[in-house]
Amino acid sequence: MHFEENNPLDIVLNDLFEHYRQNVADVDKITNALLEKGVVSSQDDIVNDHIAFRTLGVPNLGIASFEKIFLAYGYQKRDYFHFEGKKLNAYWYSPPKEGYPRIFVSELRVHELSKEAQDIIYKYTNPITSDPVDDLDLSNGEEVAAFLQKPLWGLPTSEEYQTLLNESEYAAWVIYNRYYLNHYTISIHELKEGYNTLEAFNDFLVSIGVKLNNSGGLIKTSADGLLRQSSTVSALYDATFADGKTLEIAGSYVEFAERSVLPEFRHLPKDQIRPSHRRDGFETNNADKIFESTYTSQIKGS
Repeated sequence: MHFEENNPLDIVLNDLFEHYRQNVADVDKITNALLEKGVVSSQDDIVNDHIAFRTLGVPNLGIASFEKIFLAYGYQKRDYFHFEGKKLNAYWYSPPKEGYPRIFVSELRVHELSKEAQDIIYKYTNPITSDPVDDLDLSNGEEVAAFLQKPLWGLPTSEEYQTLLNESEYAAWVIYNRYYLNHYTISIHELKEGYNTLEAFNDFLVSIGVKLNNSGGLIKTSADGLLRQSSTVSALYDATFADGKTLEIAGSYVEFAERSVLPEFRHLPKDQIRPSHRRDGFETNNADKIFESTYTSQIKGS
């Protein structure tokens, strides 16, 4: 999971993960339990399937802005996804070389929200009159890493947050958390026997007291059966708003992916199987349910 090379992408990924790890208690909880059981010998042994970001589909921001960073680092834009009920667009991006995570970026179709919700969002985003990524030196990893931790707009009031939350939990999450890393994903099939299926891994997670997202079942399975995913439920943390009020809100979570070997490569011996021999990409129905890892119904449900 840790990238040694001193290039901008490595600096950005390491910084993103370090902030995320410090703020999402389940990350170290899971890693430490895997270390204790001898499943991995260090955090670096954990293969990161993908990382995900949430954005707002407004002028100068959204996917069109955000993707410039990773396209500059050699990522390639792949499939488009539309989530009608949640009013989201998304794309995934394949990495420049093996060993780097895929990237999944979604954006809220702000124009489809109620006028009240749109007015709140535009109040904060309208002052952004040019694409902030255009001002970055993308060859400077430290500058880009700092940008991804920097608020691009002011804090909303607690009332504005609640209004958005009632209409779109995604909107509420982004208006407060901004570009903060939404989740990283452990590649389950890369772990050792006894932990390398989602059934076994989910049992392990439950045994250490990790709460799982059960929207669409604990395991979300693609139509072809080759991509299976599960995720933790976001913890709540105290957030202070512009009016000085504090609310408990959703943070980030951890995802788990099991990518099966494609039918045409199943004849290969286990030690010859490369990531390129496994199911790639994403699945709309799986992702739709994974989004709910930050939803109140999942966090507060039994």
